[in-house]
Amino acid sequence: MYYNGSFRAYQPISGTETPIYVGQAAPAISNARTPMEQGAKLCGRLSDHRKNIGKASSTLDLADFEFRSLVVQSGWETAAEDYLIHLFRPIWNSETNILYGLGKHGDAATTRANKRSPWDTLHPGRAWAVATTEDAKSVGQISVELAAHFAEHPTYPNLDAVLTSFIEELRQG
Repeated sequence: MYYNGSFRAYQPISGTETPIYVGQAAPAISNARTPMEQGAKLCGRLSDHRKNIGKASSTLDLADFEFRSLVVQSGWETAAEDYLIHLFRPIWNSETNILYGLGKHGDAATTRANKRSPWDTLHPGRAWAVATTEDAKSVGQISVELAAHFAEHPTYPNLDAVLTSFIEELRQG
């Protein structure tokens, strides 16, 4: 997923070739040979993300997002996702440990023992997250971590920068 809006914290990636989130949707049929056989899992995942972003309408606008999909042979989804996360280090992926929580589903308030995810702290709106009283990270801590992340991992302004980085990694292997 790519972000193209004006939310201040996301300005370094807005309108760039650096995705805000990378995910996968493994097909129901493990040996699917065509995109049609792979089924509608991707649409379901995107719909879940759309609903979550829509609930955060005080900070995010659905119109500011776009997605691209990479269709790979069944069985290669995890490898493709792992590489893309390694390459882009998307800030909403749990692997970067900054703004995890987009894909989190609510649990009952009576059984909740976890803290509010950084994603929900920065983007309030999901009812079950509002009921949680303690943040895993403060807004200030998230801001510091984002600044450090963007300083250490510059964004890809265009496709040429992505391809150059990819080719450089191949040369090092």
